Order: sequence, then C-alpha cells, then structure tokens
Amino acid sequence: MIAGRLLAPAPGWTSQADVVVVGSGVAGVTAALAAHRALPGSRVLLVTKSVLDDGSTRWAQGGIAAALGPGDSPEQHLRDTLTAGAGLCDVAAVRALVTDGPDAVRRLIALGARFDSEPGGPLALTREGGHLRRRIAHAGGDATGAEVSRALLLALAEAGAGPHGAGLDVIEHAMSLDLLLTPDGRAAGITLHVIGEGRQDGVGAVLARAVVLATGGIGQVYSATTNPPVSTGDGLALALRGGAEAADLEFVQFHPTVLWLGAGARGRQPLISEAVRGEGAVLIDGAGRRFMTGRHPLADLAPRDVVAKAIMNVMLQTGADHVYLDGRQLGAQTWDHRFPTIRASCLEHGIDPVLEPIPVVPAAHYASGGIRTDLSGRSSVPGLYACGEVACTGVHGANRLASNSLLEGLVFAERIAADLAAGLPPQAEPAVDDRVAGLLDPAAVEQIQQLMTERAGVLRSGPGLTAAADGLREIGERQSDQPGVGAWEATNLHLIASAVVAAAAARTETRGSHWRDDYPESSDSWLGHLVVRLDSETGSGAAGTGSQSRPVHNAPAGTAARSAASSDRPTHNLAESQAQSPRTAGTVGRSAVDVDGLILTFVPDQPMGDAAGGQA
Repeated sequence: MIAGRLLAPAPGWTSQADVVVVGSGVAGVTAALAAHRALPGSRVLLVTKSVLDDGSTRWAQGGIAAALGPGDSPEQHLRDTLTAGAGLCDVAAVRALVTDGPDAVRRLIALGARFDSEPGGPLALTREGGHLRRRIAHAGGDATGAEVSRALLLALAEAGAGPHGAGLDVIEHAMSLDLLLTPDGRAAGITLHVIGEGRQDGVGAVLARAVVLATGGIGQVYSATTNPPVSTGDGLALALRGGAEAADLEFVQFHPTVLWLGAGARGRQPLISEAVRGEGAVLIDGAGRRFMTGRHPLADLAPRDVVAKAIMNVMLQTGADHVYLDGRQLGAQTWDHRFPTIRASCLEHGIDPVLEPIPVVPAAHYASGGIRTDLSGRSSVPGLYACGEVACTGVHGANRLASNSLLEGLVFAERIAADLAAGLPPQAEPAVDDRVAGLLDPAAVEQIQQLMTERAGVLRSGPGLTAAADGLREIGERQSDQPGVGAWEATNLHLIASAVVAAAAARTETRGSHWRDDYPESSDSWLGHLVVRLDSETGSGAAGTGSQSRPVHNAPAGTAARSAASSDRPTHNLAESQAQSPRTAGTVGRSAVDVDGLILTFVPDQPMGDAAGGQA
C-alpha cells in the first residue's frame, strides 16, 4: 500500500513560524535569507535533515551557468537549455532562469562567494555538455558547490546574529515527516523529528503560514548515485502525501561519467565533472577508440542524456561494465589547477588521471521532475512552495542542461521570497489528520534500490517496468509498526519509486533521460507532461493493490498502465488552487489513470489531434 501519512508518534512539542524552509542547500538557504529580508519582523525557520552543509550543493563540481561572458546572452543560454530539454521545457520558466540568472550570480558574489578568475579580473568561464558558449563559472577549480555553500552558510550565520537576526532560526538534525493541512487543504506547517537527540519522542510540529520545500533529490532510490545519503526524496514524498502534484518524474538524469568502483558498488559514487570534457578529455572504449565522434555534433560535449545512452550502447555492444574518460592530454598542471578534487578522488582509488584513463559509468544524478510549481514556486497546494531539485519548475524538461541546477536554486528561491512578500495568509489551525498511516521496514531500502537499478535505470522496457511495479507493490504490503528514521526513509523511497515507475511505464517513447528500448523513438504525441498525485482515497485507506490492466482513455497511442481494479473515479478538477498560475491552477489533462493509488494525468503542451490516438 501507499501510505497517506507516515506512521509516527503524535507531536510532543509545537513551534510557530511565519515561514518554514525545509532544506539547507543553495535553494533552501537562499530562500531563507531572501524571505528574512523580504519579511521584516517575521520569523523564518530553516530546518535541515542533517548538518547545514550535508546536502547535494557542496558536492557540485562543475559550476553555475549564466550568461556572464563576452558575446554570450540570456537568449543563447535559453536556446541551449531548450535543446537539452528535448521539447519539454517550459519556455517562460527557462526565460525567467536565464534572464534573472546573471544578476543572481552577481548577488551571490556580493554575498561573498569567490569564483575563479582570469588574470586581470574577469570570471574564468568553462564549457560543459550542451553549452555552445563558455558560461560556467567555477570555484576552487572543481569545488564550486563547496564554495557556494560556504558563502551562503556564512551569510546565514551573519544574518541570524546581526541586529535584524531575531527572526531567523535554524534547526539541524530534523527530518521532516508530513505536511499539516487546514480543513480546506491549505498548508499549515509540518511535522518533523529531531534526529540524534537520544529520545524516542522527538516528533514535533511547526505551524507556519507558508512552507517552502528545498529538500533536494531522490538519488538514494537507486543503488549507485552521486547524491549524498540524505537524498531520500523526503520533501517530494511529503508533498505527494499532502495532495500536491508532481510532474516529469520519469526523467531521472544519469550522469555519464561517474568513477567506476567495481561491480556492485553502492551508495554515493565519486563524480567526474563534465567540465573535464569541457577542457578536452574524451570518452574511449576498452580498445582506446573514441565513440562520441559522429554520434552528435558536439561529440563528447553532447547533452548528458546523449552521452549516457552512448556509453550504455558501447557497454551493451562490448559486454564491458564501464568505459574510460581519457584526460591524459590535459597534463598535470591542468589537473592540479582545475580539477584538484577530482584528481585526489581518483588517486584515493588508485587511479592517476594524468597517467591513465579513468574508468567511468553512468549513475543516478539528478531528478528533472518534482513538485509541480509555477514561476513563483507555488505548488498546487496553497501555501506550499518548492524550489531546487525537489521542484519541477519546467526549466529542465526531459533532461537538465549541465550547471543549470545551482542557478535554478538561486533564481526560484528569490522568486518565492518575492511572492511571500506580496502577502502571507493568517496562521490557520491544522485539521485533524485522518489519513491512513503506513510504514515500511528499513530493510526494504535495499530491495527498492535493486529493483529500481535493474528495472528503471538508464535503460528501461515495458516488461522491466512491469516487474518493478509488481515488486514495489509486494514490498508495500509488508508493513512495519516501528517508527524511526530508517523506516520513514524506506517509506518515502517506496512512494517515490512507485511514482517514477508508474510515469516511466506510461510514457511509451524515448525522450531526454527517459530511454525505453521497446519504444526507441520520440513521438510528438508525447509532447506534454505526466502529472502525478496521490489518490485522495489512498489517504483514506482505499488504496488499490490490484494488478488489472486497462487502457488510458484519450492518451497517446499505445499508452496503457497497470491500475487499481476499482479505479473508475472522476479525473477532472485535479487541483483546487485557484490562486495559482495556469501551470498549477487545476490540472485538466487529456487522460488519467489510477496506478496503485497514484493518479497519472497526461497534460499536452499543445493540441494533438487524431495523431494522439484520441480526440483533440
């Protein structure tokens, strides 16, 4: 079953804030700082699952993309982003990103972030996959995320300690559990558990007039990922259980060049930044042959989905379990100046990239989809906002352009603060939570990761996704009654895995980072978005667990999904957020299906006529 809420002790304490921000990466800290500035006299509370710098931001190597160099422009950055997104980017969202981006980076520099510069002062800019211009600003050679995190956390500490810092507070070691909702479905705060305090009754409630989720990605749903251990999809799962819509969950980006540590390597894997290829490194197979030449006009600097697929094809053709990244021609000086962190990581594993090619393989890296938001970061649940990797702003489409993630966190966090400044609703009392609680044993995590890696990884197929759905359904039936961090994470990962598999099974085409070997081509009938929400009846204990199949009416040709046996439910008015922009103001799609308690709706970007297999 898919739980309507996490099984947890009743809150033993209550706190109150005007705005609660969940997450302490670039998006979360920027949102907290911007909200604090925009709402003088208000209380902003930032809560984070571990310590402040333990998220994905500090692991970002390559840099932050913005049109800052001579000859570059936001319009060129927009074109590169749209190309990488494979037809599914929201143009208005991309335009907001690339237009607001340069000034957002300048504000970050003014805040104290120290980026690498050329002799004489200008920013040193590099290229990465999919970029036609050098527009990637970097710090410490290959330690951009660490520098961005340092600068933001220092600013956070100074803001909290300054003369106007009385309204800015932080709680570390706090895992967010569920969204508190008013009787009419508005966000009223969150429940959370303070971790590592040595007590079982660490669950509390934070009442808030607005909730901002900036909890990062879902990488731990796979066995091998570049994401840190805290990336268990907590914010996305919380939002889904709270009634929010998510979109584009099938588009999980696998970074093409992750250090291969041997068959069966698990957990967070060392990333080999795309910037290494930007400086001249090339991909080769076991025989030393370059294989990206001729596959794409940008060769080794093609967008990530293209490179990851090429690597997988080479591995399938040769039977190898990895390929190589050859950067010997860069020389020791370049490696030590531009990529000291990467070289140190390689040396730690017995590889010197100055002298030998680096064994690499794709690994789960970034979720292009997430909580569906508008240009102000508003979700379909009034009062609930999202930014950073947990959000689906529409910027990334089917495949994120390299180094757009840090920029998106900056830009949309500031947009959320501007929206909050326009007016916060009064604090409302949360309703009694009658959603049916559920919980999985922590041992389920390894089973979920194995299923997702084998059946819903880089290369997918209909039979494989069906097997994944069946396996996840079986795992979901094995409930636990022992609340704790491991069990909550397992339950969150199960929900996220179920949603990713359902969306991947429904999208019968190959596009961007979604690769179906049984549907190897892209189809114009799939120019649109699969929007996912938790069936409201699931939260009331009516989750379907049957495996009867039925077609999705008026869906693109060939679409079908495994559905609950009793799922003849209305699919109109899927969201009630009348205050939102058209992007989130009520999703009325051309097709909907109930997949084991998840409602999937296909929302086309344009009328598709009879070619879509249904009525226009």
